[in-house]
Amino acid sequence: MNDPAPSGVEQSVPPEIAEVVGQATTSVSGVAGLHPGMFGEIGTYLPGRRVPGIRVDENSVEIHVTAVYGSDLSALAAAIRSRVSILTGTRDVNVCVEDVTAASPPSPGR
Repeated sequence: MNDPAPSGVEQSVPPEIAEVVGQATTSVSGVAGLHPGMFGEIGTYLPGRRVPGIRVDENSVEIHVTAVYGSDLSALAAAIRSRVSILTGTRDVNVCVEDVTAASPPSPGR
């Protein structure tokens, strides 16, 4: 079933921006994945699908991520901002590290 965008969601932003921003973000070393927020409230609705962790409007891009444990979070946010800003034109790019996770599952017995 295709869920329509909730009322009040900006429709004039090209939908591919959210997908491209999501792909660029997850390609940054130290990003474990996109984070949809505590209740799944962060995302961009597209026809028949949703891009979690990314909000885009005419003026800004909001990116919510889970970082790999041990990453320099300031440097990670700067790297994401740098990679994404070339894709988003004049929009402000805001990065929020929502969670931190281990790079790999801990060994048994630890």
